[in-house]
Amino acid sequence: MYFYTMKRALFPGSFDPLTLGHYDIIKRGVTLFDEVIVAIGINADKSYMFSLEERQKFIEEAFKDEPKIKVMTYEGLTVDFCKEIGVEFILRGLRNPADFEFEKAIAHTNRDLAPIETVFLLTSAKTSYIASSIVRDVIRNNGDYTKLVPSSVRVK
Repeated sequence: MYFYTMKRALFPGSFDPLTLGHYDIIKRGVTLFDEVIVAIGINADKSYMFSLEERQKFIEEAFKDEPKIKVMTYEGLTVDFCKEIGVEFILRGLRNPADFEFEKAIAHTNRDLAPIETVFLLTSAKTSYIASSIVRDVIRNNGDYTKLVPSSVRVK
């Protein structure tokens, strides 16, 4: 007798704001997992351009027609949150070699702390240059940010 276990992945980040790079990784992650939980990390020491509520709304609206995508918020270690909600995989996107080195160190640390596997997806070539910090800079300087984010992300 075989019992199927749902494969769920957590895609953590601050999503300040959600970018087309994030969107691409999430959409592709859904093809690999039964459920992708987009987890907005809360860091009290960090100042954000968008409120937690705005960031959550951007993501929920972007994926409103995708039942396999859930949005949650959390504080503390990502692996602790994974254990708390029963997720065995962390999904991460890689834009460049520097991302890989940074993410590899985090993945090894996470594996030391819990039986959580990290799955890396390379960003698509057309979104590999997009970072939230760049988007925030474009917004601050009144540039056309709409080419870098899903249509759900709008500045008031």
